[in-house]
Amino acid sequence: MNDHSAPLVGRRDVLNDLRGSLDAIVSGEFRLLALVGEPGAGKTRLLAELEKLAEERNCLTLWGRAAEFEQVMPFSALVDALDGHLESVENDDPLLASVFPALGATAKPSDDVSALARYRLYRAVAHLLTRIARPRGLVLVLDDVHWADEATVEFLDHVSRHSPKASLLVVVAYRPKQAPARLALGGTQVTIGPLSEEEAGELLGPYVTRSRKKALYDASEGYPFYLQALARVETGDVLPGSKNDALALELRDLSGDALRVAQGAAVAADEFEAELAAVAAKVPLASALDALDELAGRDLVRTGAGGRFRFRHPLVRQAVYESAKPGWRLSAHQRIAERLAAVDAPATLRAHHVERSASFGDRDAVDVLVKAARQVATTAPATSAHWLQVALGLLPDSTDRLDLLLELARNQTVSGRLTEARATAYEVLRLLPRDDYSRRGMAARFCALVERLLDRPGEGRAVLVSELREIPEPRLPAALPMRLRLVAESLMRGDHRAAQAVLDFMPDDSDDPGLRLAIAMLRPMTAYAGHRVEEALRHVAAAQALADATPEIHQLAWMDTVAWMCWAEIWLGHQRPALARLERAIAAVKATGQTFILTNMLAGLANLHGVFGSITEGLVAAEESAEIARLLNSGYAGVVALAQQSLLAGAAGDEQDAIRLGHTAVTSGFSTHEWHGAQARYAYATALARAGRIDEEAIAAVEEAFTGDRLEEFSMLAFCETMAAAHAARNEPAQAVAWAGRAATMVRPELEFTDGLARLARAHVTRDAEAEELAATAAEVLTKAGRRYDAGRALLRAGVACVDAGRKKAALPYLDAACEIFTAVGAGGLAAATLREQRRAGRRPATKKAAGAHGLTGRELEIARLVAQGCGNQEIADRLHISVRTVETHLTRAFEKLGVNSRGSLTATLAQLG
Repeated sequence: MNDHSAPLVGRRDVLNDLRGSLDAIVSGEFRLLALVGEPGAGKTRLLAELEKLAEERNCLTLWGRAAEFEQVMPFSALVDALDGHLESVENDDPLLASVFPALGATAKPSDDVSALARYRLYRAVAHLLTRIARPRGLVLVLDDVHWADEATVEFLDHVSRHSPKASLLVVVAYRPKQAPARLALGGTQVTIGPLSEEEAGELLGPYVTRSRKKALYDASEGYPFYLQALARVETGDVLPGSKNDALALELRDLSGDALRVAQGAAVAADEFEAELAAVAAKVPLASALDALDELAGRDLVRTGAGGRFRFRHPLVRQAVYESAKPGWRLSAHQRIAERLAAVDAPATLRAHHVERSASFGDRDAVDVLVKAARQVATTAPATSAHWLQVALGLLPDSTDRLDLLLELARNQTVSGRLTEARATAYEVLRLLPRDDYSRRGMAARFCALVERLLDRPGEGRAVLVSELREIPEPRLPAALPMRLRLVAESLMRGDHRAAQAVLDFMPDDSDDPGLRLAIAMLRPMTAYAGHRVEEALRHVAAAQALADATPEIHQLAWMDTVAWMCWAEIWLGHQRPALARLERAIAAVKATGQTFILTNMLAGLANLHGVFGSITEGLVAAEESAEIARLLNSGYAGVVALAQQSLLAGAAGDEQDAIRLGHTAVTSGFSTHEWHGAQARYAYATALARAGRIDEEAIAAVEEAFTGDRLEEFSMLAFCETMAAAHAARNEPAQAVAWAGRAATMVRPELEFTDGLARLARAHVTRDAEAEELAATAAEVLTKAGRRYDAGRALLRAGVACVDAGRKKAALPYLDAACEIFTAVGAGGLAAATLREQRRAGRRPATKKAAGAHGLTGRELEIARLVAQGCGNQEIADRLHISVRTVETHLTRAFEKLGVNSRGSLTATLAQLG
């Protein structure tokens, strides 16, 4: 791709920006740089200069570009840049292999078909770039990104928000007026404008007369690409009236074969083989090769890697493509499609040409497009949706049409095109016969799910009620899926009475074991939301027994009810069964592509990890929840994730991040009057209170969160304890006592851990021996309940009470135990606070590595040993039922503690240490 044939004039400021970015990566930093300019401004020429500057610094440059006529091809620019460099790269990630052909030879299919797979893929590509960047530094150039497919744009958005820790410079070049809205990246943006008249004269050189320079400058408007194209025009010719006509002059006087081969090549691909250009042009290969010699001699095409050719510039290809008549282009696409079919090319390669040449009713074309759509559905659902839409446009009315429409709606949902998904889902409902109650019920349920993701719960409820009214017998099995969704919608808006009324209308003895379990799984939360704790516990026990007896295959269609069951288990003290259930459910949802459920499930997993005291893993789950919400483009799902991110950031000790995340959630405008909005306000108010900011903003957030029944009992109790601690720290005893008293009213004898939190709240407002006794008892209760983080806080309070009373020696066992918990769970802020209290108690704690052999925590050692056994990150994640991100986090820390920088060095070090 590099082209230094044209001189570079001017652009001093741009070159300084390029040099600065390169110097940063040589120093080990990551940089993202965008070159933005109109067509012909010279972006590609500047990228070639960047490559030259990178070579001077011994950095590797990989270059790819997106293409105008292949805009839906997944990851085309990234594959163009990286694939030729990957033959020797070891890879055990099936997602990477699904994108890069060079890695696909030994790949096994991924078992994750949800949006989480896309997030993992983007992280894997970023990690791949980090590996390639060692040790020289890497410059990744992606040109013409205004034509990039949606998956590439999503990756760039990901890498702009999650900067790789590598000597890596990612440079994208694009035309601002043609760029998609989502291409609003961080990093540095450099605008490339036209040359000045003086600079244009310098580019043209001394042998062009002043009057001709003026004419050329006016015709080209100062854009160097057009300026040089016009300069090729003979002196006596009349210049075109517009720079857009300049390239047409380059095509004149071509021989007939050369023009046809150029047009065939423009139809074939951005980077093309001579044989395919010959097929498209309908000329013998020998004639095509002669024609390519002529085109190369005119600098219209240039040779590339592997005997392939490329046009000198995308603008040249565009001009050649548009010079061909539409009917001829259609037949050329058809010839290419037939040739690719004859050599059994992948459906994804054929789909581009089939799309442009197929006629209505062509079932073979429909089959190719559907097959291609399904092959990329996991990694590029927007492309998949596009090809399904094209297939539907070719398909006459048939039974297949409804199935494809449902598949299209799912792909549109996963790709974040929720408005389009909504329209498609309602189209399915419109086409279904009125008496097809079973399929209409499932379609209406899907419509309601999409409306929920769009934060339009009223519309979702309306479609469910409307369809239920059409069913002649209310107790028909076809009504049950819609009633299940109505229960969930009622719970979300805090109306437990409506939820209970619908549940009371549903049978416990359905013939469908999956439906029977789904109904049972909604009962615990409905009872708990109605403050009927004993009843909720009975329902939990019944649902757990039924779940154990129901094969997973029957549960797959009702995974949204599993999430409600798990949240109920969390708040009712059944954390371990909830954790096991969530991990199984998440694996099942990933395997079946039910992405719209994942955000809520991962938020629950994040909450559970916080409860058990693995804040690092909780933050990973919360981040994955947030990333899926972003990929879905769902504000409602974003609020769900942000609330958990805020709570966990606060627990980790990052008060400012907790406040920022909480504020983002409560000001998003989504789920304002529902349970998720109340959770967001609870998280935000908690973050403010932990930071000592009990101001009007915090009070307003509290009052709104506590309004009605939207905030469930456990969160209310936890917040009362937080406020008691915050007021006590501010020496405001009256307010602290009031909040502690409020906490005492929320103790449930059936849930012993609630007494632990209430005792801790009272410990904040008392002193000396009474505070110690309350806090120590609270620690025992919370430890027994498995709530390690809260137990550590209680131990810290007991130790502080002893220090304040002058009993420093008695404080140390409490403080040592608290410090051990906070270090193990990842609560850095509280660990630091505990160390300060140990110093107040009269001794400096001995430097102590985290528990585990060789200074590693138990989880770090477990993962390190699996690496030593030859396991890849994905295999480790599958074995331990954790995310790949969690594996990478622990592995990075193990590398740092052991002073190694590779898996091989890690294995050798473990062997030496024994």
